[in-house]
Amino acid sequence: MRIVRKESKSPFVAKDGSEIRELYKSERMSLAEATVYQETKNHFHKTSEEIYYILEGKGIMEIGGEPKEISEGDVAVILPEEKHRISTTKKVRFLCFCSPPYSDEDTVLE
Repeated sequence: MRIVRKESKSPFVAKDGSEIRELYKSERMSLAEATVYQETKNHFHKTSEEIYYILEGKGIMEIGGEPKEISEGDVAVILPEEKHRISTTKKVRFLCFCSPPYSDEDTVLE
């Protein structure tokens, strides 16, 4: 059994500008808590599929050039090679599940 305490993981700034705290990573998947304070850079992932579950805040999630409002409790599904970004006037905090796991090398900035 693995139990991970969030506080035991140090945050880092990802290539897209979001603050990431990676909670779990294996060869097949990863789970992170992400925080966006203003906006992420428009980007896509070559191989990773992502699922965002919004924990706190609200903003605009743009996927494939289509903007939609997001807020607590919403889920966004992002397929490989779909350009996406989040913008907010305050802060958006969410869980990010990636398969295969997140890596800066898989991230392409627009």
